[in-house]
Amino acid sequence: MLSANLSAIFYLISGILFILALRGLSSPETSRQGNFFGILGMIIAITVTFLSIGNFSTGFVVVLIFLLIGGLIGAFIAYKIPMTAMPELVAGFHSLVGLAAVFVAIAAFLNPEAFNLGSPGNIKLGSLIEMSIGAAVGAITFSGSIIAFLKLQGIMSGSPITFKGQHPLNALILISIIVLTYLLCSTQSSNLFWILLAVSFLIGFLLIIPIGGADMPVVISMLNSYSGWAAAGIGFTLENTALIITGALVGSSGAILSYIMCKGMNRSFFNVILGGFGATEQSTGEKNKEQRPVKSGNADDAAFLMKNASSVIIVPGYGMAVAQAQHALREMVDTLKKNDIKVSYAIHPVAGRMPGHMNVLLAEANVPYDEVFELEEINNDFANADVAFVIGANDVTNPVAKTDPQSPIYGMPVLDVEKCKSVLFVKRSLSPGYAGIDNDLFYKENTLMLFADAKKMTEDITKNL
Repeated sequence: MLSANLSAIFYLISGILFILALRGLSSPETSRQGNFFGILGMIIAITVTFLSIGNFSTGFVVVLIFLLIGGLIGAFIAYKIPMTAMPELVAGFHSLVGLAAVFVAIAAFLNPEAFNLGSPGNIKLGSLIEMSIGAAVGAITFSGSIIAFLKLQGIMSGSPITFKGQHPLNALILISIIVLTYLLCSTQSSNLFWILLAVSFLIGFLLIIPIGGADMPVVISMLNSYSGWAAAGIGFTLENTALIITGALVGSSGAILSYIMCKGMNRSFFNVILGGFGATEQSTGEKNKEQRPVKSGNADDAAFLMKNASSVIIVPGYGMAVAQAQHALREMVDTLKKNDIKVSYAIHPVAGRMPGHMNVLLAEANVPYDEVFELEEINNDFANADVAFVIGANDVTNPVAKTDPQSPIYGMPVLDVEKCKSVLFVKRSLSPGYAGIDNDLFYKENTLMLFADAKKMTEDITKNL
């Protein structure tokens, strides 16, 4: 068994590796190195935990069995999951982190002697506070992540679910959690502990159901932050340095990412935390979409426009991910470059329902990093570009975000593709995007709709080129 000092040193090393992992993951060019640091840090943390088990003969076997079961299930899911379902996977895994925090809190409350926290009814005040916070945040993370998973998977409607008095009710429940925590610390009543957990599970559901599909990427980031704080709270209960460091890193980085995304989508950060945004009425403009004329074309038309262009901007979206068209897109771009046509990629912060989703797919197709630009870097270039090639993106290109105050995406910065001389829009149909609203870009004079599977259409354009 490792001594406490050695365990602390190794946990500190793993914490440093986790920090280096985050640093590496901040750029596509260093992301593989970041992943390596993260894996190495986790191996060290798990090994130290094994070697710190008191009753080594029986404890090691029990922990190893559950580690193998969980590891095999996780590896199988990760191997089978397609890139398009990555947001759902992240939401599902966040729910498990929250549930784990709840289980640890329950174990610590029922058997505090095993954790050196005192005895039932006489638990250390500091430990009880940490335990209560970890359990409450973990329960909120679990139930909120379940709702996010159901919405992303399509099992539950992605539209906001609202009812009268919803926000006052949420505020009342959040206040009751604070009051219950205070009373629990004062009385150490087991009934209050179970009520605190039940109320926390309830508020997790209520915070996420009013959030619409357009804002779901921010929700995923927010739940990521919650799972980190839950882990950190339980880390204090267990007096585990690695869990405290890791939880704090995940919690703070998730909060920062949520803030950046809120800023990029023109949303209020506090509304995100309180589950109060995304609950606007749907725009009525979509009711008449079938009566509005659109111009449609084929691969030959698209190839002709591109061949006579001097600059083309590619706008990838979720449809490209579904069709797995990134490699076909790279081939098309290579063909354009041979004809001395300037090509660049425009990435919206939330394209693909999750931050970085499009960047990962383009990197998989070996698209050079210096050709990929974020919204604020490239938005002014659309006015000077000849062709915008929108492949599977929808809500992130919708001009209604700038014109219709009743739209659920109103105020969200979008890519100004309508300013291009010509817009080629690859889509299977005129169906709305994930936000559930019609896209005005379909009906612009300079837009040519290419109704087809994204991969097949891109391949056909390449042949015509």
